[in-house]
Amino acid sequence: MDIRYANHPEDSKKYTTEELRRHYLAEKVFEADNICLTYSHVDRIIFGGAMPVKESLTLTAGKEMGVDYFLERREMGVINIGGDGYIVLDGVEYDMKHQDGIYIGMGTKEVTFKSTDSSNPAKFYINSVPAHKSYPTVKIDISKASPVHLGEQSSLNKRTIYQFVHPNVCESCQLLMGMTILEPNNVWNTMPCHTHERRMEVYFYFNMEEDTRVIHLMGEPSETRHLLLSNEQGVISPSWSIHSGVGTSNYTFIWGMCGENQTFNDMDHVAMKDLK
Repeated sequence: MDIRYANHPEDSKKYTTEELRRHYLAEKVFEADNICLTYSHVDRIIFGGAMPVKESLTLTAGKEMGVDYFLERREMGVINIGGDGYIVLDGVEYDMKHQDGIYIGMGTKEVTFKSTDSSNPAKFYINSVPAHKSYPTVKIDISKASPVHLGEQSSLNKRTIYQFVHPNVCESCQLLMGMTILEPNNVWNTMPCHTHERRMEVYFYFNMEEDTRVIHLMGEPSETRHLLLSNEQGVISPSWSIHSGVGTSNYTFIWGMCGENQTFNDMDHVAMKDLK
């Protein structure tokens, strides 16, 4: 588990590109027959990927968490971006096809990931946050996710936001999680930009070609910075940071949020004239 510590926004103004990437970027999210996780001290979110190929993978708690099992004091959301697979939760098997999601409540002891076909393995993207109550596990395929259509072709940001873990879909303590798909010939997300002081966020970019990139804009609105991300990489976005991106082609990203509330529209909008 890769540990990332929280920092003050004034510190980030002084970071080199290498330092920005070391503190905020998760370069490896998926690795064959491994679970790769990043633990951020910003609201203690854990994110990463499980990619079972030749064997099943079981989620365990390390010394970083100080508990007997991973979800003893946590909840979790998972979206499968790879081939078909399934998740076993305390002996109950859930079929997880491509773009299927699931919310897993606090107190679930066994979490095991498996692929149906090793030649086309599942890729389970994970977000987990602290929880105070156990809510029921809910399987959420993309047809059950709540869609929000936004953007215009004229501004190159026509997209659909699929809300998986959201009050419109299922109960959770604080986790919000969804997937945004940009249509072909559209490259911008979340512009004009915003912050949300009451929540942090993690972005995970994928469905990209090998030679395409996303320029992820971060930092305070008056002191922006940027990171270049390739396919299947993630970035930590503290509450004080904007989190917009523009790609060299269209792409898909999964967003996960946690913090004080679950009000999706609780945003502090930034006027274009104030963005620097």
